[in-house]
Amino acid sequence: MLVQIASGIGMTLAITGASLAIGAILALPLVAARRSTWTPLRVVATAYIDVIRAIPPITWLFLIYFGLPQYALRLDSVSASILGFSVIASAYMAETYRAGLLSIPKGQWEASTALGMRFLPTTRHIITPQAFKVTLPAVAAYAIALIKDSALASTIGVHEITYQAGLASKATHQGLLSFTIAGLLYIAISLPLALAARRVDSTLRQKLEVA
Repeated sequence: MLVQIASGIGMTLAITGASLAIGAILALPLVAARRSTWTPLRVVATAYIDVIRAIPPITWLFLIYFGLPQYALRLDSVSASILGFSVIASAYMAETYRAGLLSIPKGQWEASTALGMRFLPTTRHIITPQAFKVTLPAVAAYAIALIKDSALASTIGVHEITYQAGLASKATHQGLLSFTIAGLLYIAISLPLALAARRVDSTLRQKLEVA
């Protein structure tokens, strides 16, 4: 039973990793639009984020997997899951980035300008390290939440941990044991990520304090 349920770990990690990476990239132009001085662009970005976050993840999966085929766009269950979670991640990550940027005092930008530094070097060497330190705990927390949300992919047939636990439960009639094992596997995946994030965060804080 353990072997069967554990066989879903790879798919769980693949969906989580791909969705988080794609979402993190999509969030960059989104947060730029969110902070734009052009009102129409800022309104559209804000509306996008609010709508995405207001709809439950499982609804997005169903819309993509069952809805898009009506418009001749059929995706397999894994692709639909990654697309759905990536869209959701982009909205959450954009807000995380925005919070990180807002935490940086305006004096940092003003001091860099006074020193004659250009926008890109300022962003890369001064703003980004500080914003990354602020956003890291939130990003790690969202990554852990995404690992758990990936269980929803089982509803459209993705063979991840929860799906395999369901198969094991039906085959052995031991539902409690099957899903307890699944829960322990999620803990085993999430805990190292949380510990690693704390260690990186501590290291960054020490380096920035020394700097």
